[in-house]
Amino acid sequence: MSTAETSRFVRLRVELVLEVEDEDAVMAAARRRIAEDEQLGALERMRAEGAVTEDTAEALAYLVDPFVLVGEVPGVELQQASWSSEHIEYDPDSPDWELDEDDVDGDDEEDGDGGLNRREYPGFPG
Repeated sequence: MSTAETSRFVRLRVELVLEVEDEDAVMAAARRRIAEDEQLGALERMRAEGAVTEDTAEALAYLVDPFVLVGEVPGVELQQASWSSEHIEYDPDSPDWELDEDDVDGDDEEDGDGGLNRREYPGFPG
């Protein structure tokens, strides 16, 4: 396939497993970010503060920002992003946690327990 026939859009999938050692610090950082966000209205701010105070996974979803991840990559412009966080059981020694081909193609939309917290930003201007 020639360069002219390939798409210039690339989907980059990243999966991270984080160990939260200080829930209070994570939630405090999320509340600070919300307080500094001048674009949030009063109702939206109240909802966001409630969500990040009740759930560490939601606080992490609020703090992790794909714009920061690719913001300084030359020659690319972020077109759409979605990310989620959820509490999981994790055993680093388990073969279930080894990356394989299924991890490349998989895209879990829902975990069945209401543990999915998703933020989406479609249709960026530019």
